[in-house]
This record gives sequence, structure tokens and C-alpha cells, in this order.
Amino acid sequence: MKFTFQSLLCVFLVFSSVVHGQEQSTKKIDIYNMTVALDGSGDFTSIQEAINSAKGFPDKRVTIKVRNGVYKEKIEVYEWNNRMSIIGEDREKTIITYNDYFDKLGVGRNSTFHTPTLLVQGNDFYAANLTIENTAGEVGQAVALAVNANRIFVENCNITGNQDTLYVTGEGFKQFYKNCYIEGTTDFIFGQATALFQDCTLHSKSNSYITAASTPQNEEFGYVLKNCKLTAAEGVDSVFLGRPWRTYAKTVFIECHMGEHIVPSGWDNWSNQEAEKQSYYAEYKGSGPGFRPKSRVEWSHQLSENQARDYIKKNILNDRKDVGDPWYSKFE
Repeated sequence: MKFTFQSLLCVFLVFSSVVHGQEQSTKKIDIYNMTVALDGSGDFTSIQEAINSAKGFPDKRVTIKVRNGVYKEKIEVYEWNNRMSIIGEDREKTIITYNDYFDKLGVGRNSTFHTPTLLVQGNDFYAANLTIENTAGEVGQAVALAVNANRIFVENCNITGNQDTLYVTGEGFKQFYKNCYIEGTTDFIFGQATALFQDCTLHSKSNSYITAASTPQNEEFGYVLKNCKLTAAEGVDSVFLGRPWRTYAKTVFIECHMGEHIVPSGWDNWSNQEAEKQSYYAEYKGSGPGFRPKSRVEWSHQLSENQARDYIKKNILNDRKDVGDPWYSKFE
């Protein structure tokens, strides 16, 4: 049988392709360090695929690095995915997006809690450099990020939506949000966790309420917002700092700059007279045209310098466990 140079070359190329394909298919993925990229250059093209491939209850931190792109997926970090980090390449260009909302799902009176674009239930979670959005629009409750987990740190992220953008929850759970941009319309930060927001921008898109804490009774802290900036969309001029989703709500703003969209009274009782006695709403050394301490409702508080000293990270996030993870140094 006679072979031409061209035919031999074709056989060689086919053989090389098969071998390369076998190498690709047998490539071993490091389950502690994975990369997600839409163009196929990483270990996975889907964030959820990477999460599903991670070791359950790992003995050390699992890190998923996400390259720039728009990831249209509904994502869940399960309870067994503790010690997980999801780190984007660029805050503005690494986007996780979905558009579920209450009426779209229609699974009963608790449909809100099924709407998150990203749901985190694994403890010791870390996220950075991401945009997490719910793009359903002004159609009612539509959560972008829901965190029902303990010892959580989210930094340098955009969390965007409309009503109920960020759900921070879990009785006794401690969560830390730093240098984040959070926007919404009504109650766009809500839930029962103890949560510290530091150096964040809270952007109101309509005349409504920023926070709706449901702090459990006897918790020392609820929401603490330190050195945050409160801004608003054009035409928005009547926004409350918060209202009590449950009677024992606690929310404190410390050294925050408040735009003129903040109403003079500051707080609303959500038609719950008992909350005026049992909730705790306070401020300390605010600034900007929206900080009007003398006009606040009489059942709110202005902290003294001595009282304000208690509102430090070590006190607010004191339920940490020493698990030998250097990531915890970020809390110090």
C-alpha cells in the first residue's frame, strides 16, 4: 500500500488529537484549588460545577477562582461546602446573575427565600471581587445574595437588586461585609444574623427602608454599620434607616455619611408599638445632610463615646472558632 506524505500527516494529526483528548479527559483537578472560566480555559465553565466537585467538609480551605465573565446561574454553596472561597478576577467584570422573584416562583408565602441568585449555607465562607445581582427588576421580593451561615466574610463585592437584595440570617450567626456596594429599594438588607458592614456604600433606589433586622431576643448586637456611605438615586428623597422586621431588631450606624434622602425621623416602627420598647436603633457621630440626631424618633438613641467603644470587630464577631485557618486573620 502506498502512503503519500499528506496521508501520513493526516494520520499523525488524528493520532495526536486523540492522545491530547485523552490527556484532557484524564486531567486531575485539584479539589482544593479550582478555576472557572467561560471560555473553557479553566477547570470548569460553571461555578456550580466547581462547587459540586469540591470535597464535602474539607480539612482545609477550598478556593474557587472565577475569571471575568457573566455567569447566568442560580448557585448554592451547600452546608457541607464549609471553608469555601469564591474569588472573582475583577469586581466589575466577574458577574453572577439571575432573575428569580416571588411571583415567578409562586411556591407559597415563603417564596422570597427561594429567589436568591447565590445562596450560601456553608460556614466559614469567603467571597471577594464579585458582582452578585438579581435582575428581576421592581417586581417584589427578589434576593441577590442570601447567607444562612456562620463566620462569613464578604469583601469588595457589588450586591445589587431591588427589594430584599441581601438576606443575612441564621440565629447567632456572625457575618462581616467590607468595602461592598449594596443597592436596593425596600428592606434591601434584612434577616436575623449579627452583621458588621464596614466601609460599604448603601444605595437606595426608591423611597423606602434600608434595613429590616429581625435580631433574635437577647443578642448583644444586630446590624452594625461603620464608616458607611448612604447614597440614593436621583429623585429619591424619603428613606428610613430601618424598621423592625421582628420586635427585637437592633441596628446601629457609626460614623456613617448620610445623604439628604434620609428622613429626619430616621426610623419607622413598622406599626409595632412594642418594637419601640424592645428594639434598639442608634447612631454615633454621623455626618452629611441626612444625619439629624435632634430630629430622630424619641425611641432611638445617640451613643456616647463610651458606648461606641463596644462596637469593635472583636466584640461584634466574637463567635469565631480557631480552626487553624490563616484566613481568620482578616477578622483581627
